[in-house]
Amino acid sequence: QVQLVESGGGLVQAGGSLRLSCAASGRTFSNYYMGWFRQAPGKEREFVARISWSGGSTLYGDSVKGRFTISRDNASTTVYLQMNSLKPEDTAVYYCASTNRLTNSARRYDYWGQGTQVTVSS
Repeated sequence: QVQLVESGGGLVQAGGSLRLSCAASGRTFSNYYMGWFRQAPGKEREFVARISWSGGSTLYGDSVKGRFTISRDNASTTVYLQMNSLKPEDTAVYYCASTNRLTNSARRYDYWGQGTQVTVSS
């Protein structure tokens, strides 16, 4: 079992930045791939980014590429999502998730946090 707790969401103006954190506990954090997803009202959950267990491999969704950066610190069992140049369309609940498979499919992530709200005003 892995427990995930997100933090760092909030209200920001367009063009601003936020840094989300996801604190993990439970099974060995460094064995898991970590991902960030988001879900806006009335929309399906969307892949944002993922990072390999070592941190050496990352992948981003097309809508955030070049603006968001995912990173992890295995010593503190935390994964981060640095979000820059935020747009109103980035408004959503952001979730971190873990899996033991290299994938960007939400269905293949086994553990999820409760989510943190990000709201970007125009």
